[in-house]
Amino acid sequence: MNKRLRSRGFGALAALVLLVLLAILAATVVRISFASQSVAAQSVQAARASLAARSGMEWGLFQVLQGGWRGCSPARSQTLDLRDDSGVRVSVSCSLSSYNEGADADGAAQQLRVIELRAVACNGAAASCPDNSAATGSQYVERLRVSTVADCVTATGTSCP
Repeated sequence: MNKRLRSRGFGALAALVLLVLLAILAATVVRISFASQSVAAQSVQAARASLAARSGMEWGLFQVLQGGWRGCSPARSQTLDLRDDSGVRVSVSCSLSSYNEGADADGAAQQLRVIELRAVACNGAAASCPDNSAATGSQYVERLRVSTVADCVTATGTSCP
């Protein structure tokens, strides 16, 4: 009879150890699930910022090719607010550099104009991108696209041959 009393609490101890192990397993699964959701949300924000930067670049190229930014000397910048659609804002800037390319066969001076476009998209709260105050946050996303357009013109304003 004495032996029976000693082995009586062993089942409760085994059940307690099993419950603790199941609780640890459940906590690990919840943590992995939360981390996975956070990574997925960050990937969606990154994709939105990348597409917004591309849209800003295309808009800037359209402005340059239509002649709207001929006077982007020394620099011109505009912010496109796309927060209603994608939650991001795009800052598009233009800088113009001119170089003397000599003269053509008729002796007319030629000038090479190089326009650099930069489109920075971010999901920060600042009025323009990049948002340095939000750059330390875990949900902050920023994407940059740079493009260069070159145009050669003569002194009379016509394109170089």
